[in-house]
Amino acid sequence: MPQKRILPYVILGILEKGDATGKQITDEFKYEIGEFWKSSHSQIYPELKHMLTDGWIDSYQKEDNDKEIYYRPTNLGKEIIADWLATPVAKLPVSKDLFSLKVFFIKRADDPRLKTLIANQKKLVSQNLAHLKKREAELFNTAEKINHNYGHYLILQRAISRQENQLAWLDQLTVC
Repeated sequence: MPQKRILPYVILGILEKGDATGKQITDEFKYEIGEFWKSSHSQIYPELKHMLTDGWIDSYQKEDNDKEIYYRPTNLGKEIIADWLATPVAKLPVSKDLFSLKVFFIKRADDPRLKTLIANQKKLVSQNLAHLKKREAELFNTAEKINHNYGHYLILQRAISRQENQLAWLDQLTVC
């Protein structure tokens, strides 16, 4: 069964913050949303065309710059994003965790590959945790900044917590 398209809702969420060009939308995926959701330039622009056709967004050009196209949600788009945000998530996503998949297939505690896998995973998790904490310090160093983008703050806290928990779990592993 095909999965429901999520990208149009993500784009509407971005446009709720203000009108944006395709490049600005793409940049959100590089810097902010990309921490937990990936999408590429080649996916975003066709989706924008679909959303224009479906009446979820409209576009315009500024008088002083007719090369850039700006997008904004229509009233229908605003209703759609409001309904989507209000609908509870029905199931947890399936994680495509390559580390877990590889460890799953190791049969014995004394397999020499296990130590290497765990050491590398610790390194990756530590690097990601440092990156997330740096983002937290950059983006949310005041109560005002936290309150202005509270949802983003919560997701960043969740990501930090997950990485801290994963690192603690990795530290507890005993390998022969």
